[in-house]
Amino acid sequence: MAAETSPEETEKPAKKKKIHESAVKLTNVTKRFGDKLAVDELTLNVRAGWIYGLIGPNGAGKTTTFSMMAGYLEPTAGQVEVLGFQARSVDELRGRVGVLPQDALLPALDRVSEFLIHMARLQNLPTTKAIGAARDALKDVGGLDWWDMRCSNLSHGMAKRVSLAQALLGEPDVVLLDEPTAGLDPRVAYDVRQLVKSLKGKCTVIISSHNLQELEEVCDAAAILDHGKLITSGTIAELTAAAEEIHVRIGRATKAAQAAGAPKVQPIPFDAIRQIPGVTRYEFDEERRDLGVFFDRKQTDAETVIGQTLWQLLNAQVRISGVTKGRGLEQRVMDLTDD
Repeated sequence: MAAETSPEETEKPAKKKKIHESAVKLTNVTKRFGDKLAVDELTLNVRAGWIYGLIGPNGAGKTTTFSMMAGYLEPTAGQVEVLGFQARSVDELRGRVGVLPQDALLPALDRVSEFLIHMARLQNLPTTKAIGAARDALKDVGGLDWWDMRCSNLSHGMAKRVSLAQALLGEPDVVLLDEPTAGLDPRVAYDVRQLVKSLKGKCTVIISSHNLQELEEVCDAAAILDHGKLITSGTIAELTAAAEEIHVRIGRATKAAQAAGAPKVQPIPFDAIRQIPGVTRYEFDEERRDLGVFFDRKQTDAETVIGQTLWQLLNAQVRISGVTKGRGLEQRVMDLTDD
């Protein structure tokens, strides 16, 4: 007689995954809470395999947009699609979408292993596979030693990483992360960023965060929201204009040189910089001592312009404090969302 197999240990045949160029797509999405308009006709297209950022000040609509992508909220109007399905299609998306809410609370009395295995079982994984998936996810966030700890005994940073492990259970196709490094010490935050970067190309990651330097480091592309509207979107290089402008921070003369009568800032050879091939214009912010050099990317590139600009500045004995390609994501967001 053949041995009986318990229903929970019977693995259902895996559904064939559909391949979509767009992992997450929002079309004319509006969300109202009574008279309050939280999201206003938002259209986004997140390519499969991207790490994508949601950026904006408080009240921009990031959390509401994130919640609609996760299926927690239903739009008042418009469509939210994840992997070709409506975002609230629980059965079709079960096990294919991982979510880390910003203020997720772990069950205090559960052990870490119990919590993660339970969450894996909710994805229809049989028990033995759920245990393996839980261990793998906890190992990925550097927390395998916490397997038998109760969630109530975890520090804030440890709890955050366990919540992240929950979002990564079973290698989902789409991972939604809301403020994944908030409240973490620098070392742990660094490790989490490295983990997120390692997911590039393996799945689609959407991150909502106030940490713009972090998003600039890890994201392929991003959308900037303000007052519920899409202000702009594009690749990080496009948003920061990294392929169209460079910025040089001009240093002040030394105190000894100033005491000898030298100006605080040596005269900048603007005419020579303007003559650099491909350069279209320049701007100098005296208060910030920021020299912006703008160029036609069809004629030249940032590295060439940097080299030739620095050559002209050094020949003119101008002190240089730093050089960046583009405006920087933080400055770009400030420019676009400044009331």
